[in-house]
Amino acid sequence: MNVTMKNQEIFDRVLDEVRSRRDEFETKRHVPKDMVEQLKEVGVYRAHAPSSFGGDSLSPMEFLKLIESISEADGSTGWVASFGSAAFYIACLPQESLEIVYANGPDVSFAGGFFPVQPAERVEGGWRVSGQWKFASGCVGADILGVGIGTTEDGKPLVAVLRPEDVEIVDNWEVIGMRGTGSHDLRVKDVFVPDNWTFVRGGVPSVEEPVYQYPSIAYAAQVLAVVNLGIARAAIDEITKMAGASSITGAPKMAERAYLRISLAKAEASLRSARAFFYETTESAWESILKGDGVSADQTSDLRLAATQAAREGAQVVQSTYMLAGTKAIYDGHPLQRYLRDAMVVTQHAFLNESMYDGAGSISLGVPPMRGYI
Repeated sequence: MNVTMKNQEIFDRVLDEVRSRRDEFETKRHVPKDMVEQLKEVGVYRAHAPSSFGGDSLSPMEFLKLIESISEADGSTGWVASFGSAAFYIACLPQESLEIVYANGPDVSFAGGFFPVQPAERVEGGWRVSGQWKFASGCVGADILGVGIGTTEDGKPLVAVLRPEDVEIVDNWEVIGMRGTGSHDLRVKDVFVPDNWTFVRGGVPSVEEPVYQYPSIAYAAQVLAVVNLGIARAAIDEITKMAGASSITGAPKMAERAYLRISLAKAEASLRSARAFFYETTESAWESILKGDGVSADQTSDLRLAATQAAREGAQVVQSTYMLAGTKAIYDGHPLQRYLRDAMVVTQHAFLNESMYDGAGSISLGVPPMRGYI
């Protein structure tokens, strides 16, 4: 674990609790507030908070590896923790609003339902907001919430920031995987939001620190994709553990079967290859920022391509381990059952779907990519 964590012992304790409670999170369909508080304790939400407000100034690489480790313990918890990266979004608020956000310290949990965008009424000094938004992962334990209220004159997405008491959480997260993320709908009825509590998603931060030069939309894809790297590692570890057990049919142990050894080795190679590409592009972009060169369109495209590949290769690795496990894995409660369901949900996210390959190919060929890709 990186040196900016309070200490390895605390982090290990939190991971052990995540593992012991992941069934609870799945049953409740959200990560409870007390667990969010423990994620705060290990630095998840201060990782990218402005250093001027006590943030830890982690590099993207450090934060992504933190989320990967949490996801290995539980995909849903890793997904919720990944929104510690939302400090990127919050940094686009005016300075005076940031002073209020971080008045009690840098450990602020943000959750947002940005889509479908709901048009807000322009009134003097701000916006009159009403509507319902989907996929607000982690909203149950959030300190502040955001909703998409339209676009600016130049077409950039505008987000309104609200207090939890101004938002109704619509309990409708009924899904096959990632059940513990609590990605419920948010409903708002006629709430006034001042201009200084709105920001452009992916806009220019009001804080000048190197990490905020990192491409925010590409990073939003990365923090979700890395969840599947963690889940895939957990799946490989699980099938490795199972391989030494005797078969109920009297057949040779799994470890004695050539096809399993070959498949396991291929899964390991696939995971490590995707992971290496993922972190290689991350480090390249970060080094470019530190040199003062910024991040090029090609580098941003590489980040998005590597994220998509990590999500999909991770899911493929999980699927292969599930198939190797035989009938044991079909039962409710078996770890591979959860890993399979969770990993497949990650691949369905709009930031990680098949169209991302089209965007990457467009950049490679010098063709204009789809809107919002870069």
